[in-house]
Amino acid sequence: MKLDEIKDRVGALWESVAEGWQHLMQSAAGALTRFKPVQGNPLPTEGEVDDGFYLPSRGWAVLGGDVFEDDRRLVVRLELPGMDKQDIQVEVLDEALVVSGQKRFERESSDGRWRVMQCAYGSFRRVVPLSVAVRADEARAAYRNGVLRVELPKAAPGAPRSLKIEVD
Repeated sequence: MKLDEIKDRVGALWESVAEGWQHLMQSAAGALTRFKPVQGNPLPTEGEVDDGFYLPSRGWAVLGGDVFEDDRRLVVRLELPGMDKQDIQVEVLDEALVVSGQKRFERESSDGRWRVMQCAYGSFRRVVPLSVAVRADEARAAYRNGVLRVELPKAAPGAPRSLKIEVD
């Protein structure tokens, strides 16, 4: 293989990795959520965990979500694994759905060590922008199997709006 071929292949690989990273950053940016420690629910100390990347004061997680729209409503689904429904609050503020709550850490009942700590624990707040005005007083929410589903009736029923803007 010639040096030029190697350069081309490395260049193509780098472009592919860069494109994938860019896509990940764009699609997951809103889902990346910070969890803050909560008094009364202490996490293991650094000395109790063998994971070199563990920091008890810093917890981040991707709370994946979907937003569906039809002519009558918006439906927002958020993955909130490992939480109890009484620890989740849902509200509409301005033009956003705000989901906040707390994921509690539970200690094991026997002596031992944590080898890996990858889950996030503590309080969180996730804001999901809403594309249309909704009737918040008629919204319904359900939490099953770690997924929060919020159905929000539109304030003005109609098909999803699309507006073409001419470029001068």
